[in-house]
Amino acid sequence: MIRVFRVFVPTTVFILLLSEFLLLGFCYVLAAFLVLEVDPSVFLIYDGGLVRILPVVLTILFGLHFFDLYTDIGTRTRVSLVVEIGQALGLAFIVQALLSYGNRNWILPRWLMIYGSAFSLVCLAGWRIIYSAIAFRVFGTQRVLFLGRSPVIEEITQYLETHPEMGLTNLGYADDTHPPGQMFNGAPVLGPVSQLRQIAARTKPDRIVVGMSERRTRMPVQDLLELKFAGVVIEEASATYETLRGRVCTKELRPSQLVFSGELGPRRELAMLQTVYSMAVAAVSTIVALPVMAVTALAVKLSSRGPVLYRQTRVGRNGTPFVLYKFRSMSADAEANTGAVWATKDDPRVTPLGRWLRKLRLDELPQLFNVLRGEMSIVGPRPERPEFVAVLTEQIPYYRQRHCVKPGISGWAQINYKYGETVEDSIIKLEYDLYYIKHLSPALDAYILFHTLKTMLRFRGAQ
Repeated sequence: MIRVFRVFVPTTVFILLLSEFLLLGFCYVLAAFLVLEVDPSVFLIYDGGLVRILPVVLTILFGLHFFDLYTDIGTRTRVSLVVEIGQALGLAFIVQALLSYGNRNWILPRWLMIYGSAFSLVCLAGWRIIYSAIAFRVFGTQRVLFLGRSPVIEEITQYLETHPEMGLTNLGYADDTHPPGQMFNGAPVLGPVSQLRQIAARTKPDRIVVGMSERRTRMPVQDLLELKFAGVVIEEASATYETLRGRVCTKELRPSQLVFSGELGPRRELAMLQTVYSMAVAAVSTIVALPVMAVTALAVKLSSRGPVLYRQTRVGRNGTPFVLYKFRSMSADAEANTGAVWATKDDPRVTPLGRWLRKLRLDELPQLFNVLRGEMSIVGPRPERPEFVAVLTEQIPYYRQRHCVKPGISGWAQINYKYGETVEDSIIKLEYDLYYIKHLSPALDAYILFHTLKTMLRFRGAQ
C-alpha cells in the first residue's frame, strides 16, 4: 500500500497508474514519428513537443480516474472498458480545443493528436486486459497470517476476499477457538496460538495481523518479538482495518488511545490553516456561484410554496449550535407531524425539483455563507441536528469527539458512504470522520473536493 494525499492506495493501482502514464507518452511520441513531416526529434525536444504531450497525458489520466478506472481495475467488460477509455480521450480533445483559444502553440498538431489518441485507445484497452489478469501474480501480494479471529479480523478477511487489488493474501489463522482446517472467508485455521512460531515457519508470512479478543493471558509475546526481529511485520488489526477501509475502527478504539495518541486529535496549526483556505475557497466559490444560486432560488420559489432557504439548527465545533442554510428541497411542512426524522432513500418529502438539487448538490450552495461566517469549513464532518446528536452521543462511544473540528459542506464520510438512516450507519460514518480528523491536511481536503466535484458531475448526489 502506498500513501497518496493521506489516503492509502493499493500498490497494484499505483503501478497501473505509472505504467499508463508511460504508455500514453509512448503512444503520442510514436504518433509524432509517424505523422510529422519535420524531424520528430526536433519537434519533441526543441519545439516543446514533449511539453505539449504532458497535459494531454495528464488529462487522460484524470479522465480515467474520473470514470473510476482506478477504483476497480478488473471488474469491467471489454466493451465498457473501451467506452470509458474513449470518454477519457474525448476529455483530452475538449481540453485541447480550449487551449487552442489561448495559443495554438500550446496544443498538439491535429493528426498527431488523432493518431496518438487512436494508439492510446488500443494500447490502454489491451494493457488493461493483460494487467487485470497478471497484476496480482507478477507484482505479488503480501502474505498475511491472522492471529485470532476477533470481529475486526472477520471484517478484514471478508473485505480481502472481495478486493484482491488490495494486495494482501490471507494465509489463514492461528486461533484457539476453532479446530485446525476449519475455513473462514477462504482461508483455514492453521493451528492454535501456542504454535504460532511453527505456523509462521511453515507459511512464511510477510505480515502478522493481531486480533485476539483476550490478550493478557494468551498473547504469545515472545513469539511475536522473535518474528518481528526476523523481519515479519507485526500489526494490530485496527491498523490494518484503517489502512484497508479508510476508517478508524471504533470496535478496537480504547480511551487511552485518544488520551495518549498524538495522531487522533486535530493539530492546531492545521486547523488554523484549514480555516484560512476554507475562507478563500468559499469567497471565490460564492462569487462564481452567484448566478447559479440566483437561478436555483428562483426555481425553488416557483416550483413549490414555502421559503427559498431552509434554515436548520445544527451542532458545530465543540458542540456549539448554529443555523445552517440550504436551498429548500423538501415540502415546506415536511416535519410538521413527525418532528426530526432520518433522511431516507427516495424520501417522499422531497419535491421533484429538490431531487435534482440534491443530485447536483446545488441545495448545499448557501452553506458557503456558513463558511464565510466561520461556522463551517469547506471540508469536514457533516453537522448533525441537536436532536440526533443527543441520541447518538448516548448510544455511540466517541461520538462527541467528532465535534473537535469545524463541520464541512462535504467530507470524507460523504464521499465514501451514503446518508445515515440508522445508528449503525452513524457508527460507520463516525469511523470515517475520526479517520478524517486523524489525517486532516490540505492534501486530504483537496482529494475530498475532487471526489465531491466528481459526484456532482456524475449525478451521484445525496438522497
